[in-house]
Amino acid sequence: MSKNKYFKVLNHLDRLIWLIILTFAIVILLEYATPPEYVFGYLYTGTILLANYGLGKNAIWQITLIAIALTIFNLFFPNFEPHRSATIANRLITVIALAVTGWLSIRNRNYEEAVNRSQAQLRTQKQLAILREDFVSTLTHDLKTPLLGAIETIKAFQNGQFGTITSAQAKVLTMMSNSHLSSLELVQTLLDVYRNDTEGIQLKCEIVDLNAIASQVIANLTNLATARQVYLVLTYGESNFSSRFIVNGDALQLQRVFNNLIVNGINHSPRNGKIEVQLVSDGEFHVIKVIDAGRGMTATELPHLFERFYQGGSEQDSFSSRASTGSGLGLYLARQIINAHKGTIWVENRLPHGAMFGFRLPAILE
Repeated sequence: MSKNKYFKVLNHLDRLIWLIILTFAIVILLEYATPPEYVFGYLYTGTILLANYGLGKNAIWQITLIAIALTIFNLFFPNFEPHRSATIANRLITVIALAVTGWLSIRNRNYEEAVNRSQAQLRTQKQLAILREDFVSTLTHDLKTPLLGAIETIKAFQNGQFGTITSAQAKVLTMMSNSHLSSLELVQTLLDVYRNDTEGIQLKCEIVDLNAIASQVIANLTNLATARQVYLVLTYGESNFSSRFIVNGDALQLQRVFNNLIVNGINHSPRNGKIEVQLVSDGEFHVIKVIDAGRGMTATELPHLFERFYQGGSEQDSFSSRASTGSGLGLYLARQIINAHKGTIWVENRLPHGAMFGFRLPAILE
């Protein structure tokens, strides 16, 4: 607080205190200069209201108690003599009115303080939201720009624009390109997760076939699965025939769900393992299950797998069943997308080993 503002507040309090003292003096003069039958104590409410205007809650209670004491004391001073019951009743009514005024003033002050705190919190939250938005947008831009530049440079090397490259160099360039693409995808996922948390997911819903989306994602991930020596298969439960699984959803966002769940399965599957993507209809819902043959999860990990940045057990923990191989955002983003589609997503351990990640979406029956 600046010095000028401090002195301004101090002068205001001084004037208020003197005004309260003056009001007390006037009411005391009226009270004690007239017979007790004439009740002027109700005018003490003015001092209580003045205190509520600029003093603290303790001061309000103190002034209320002083006003009550002065009102009662007038029955005994300046003349101590018996009074009619009507006079005593009037004094008691005035005392009750003063007490109620003090109590209401305190309650009003509490409400004002609560409103002020809420408004301050809202202002702070709004400022923090703006700062976070600016920070994330700037950070994302600053991270994307060099990554995109590096990817284009690697493509130029791969296309031979800087001379012929050997097979070993081509392999290294491919690894570098894949690494940069993964980093770029992580940056975009981080931005999407933040925006989904703050603004909600903006879905572009249309009639889509989950079977077609699953087939496309599996085709896109075949090279990754082959490199990890993992086999991908698409099944339809007890049926041996392909069918359509129609829902009203955002095809791009649902594709990300399939991609995140299958990549998660690839990351945690052993060599020569199999990942089964199973599509079945369950009454009014279509159910999708991604089943891997990994080591499963511990009981402590299961409730947290869809939390933001949760990565399961560390590689140093010999009791951990799923090593940390990602950012901890893929499953969290999948949950955001499925929830936005009014669906549910869950995970289960499979015996004797492996895990099943499933989600359920409202079906459009043909």
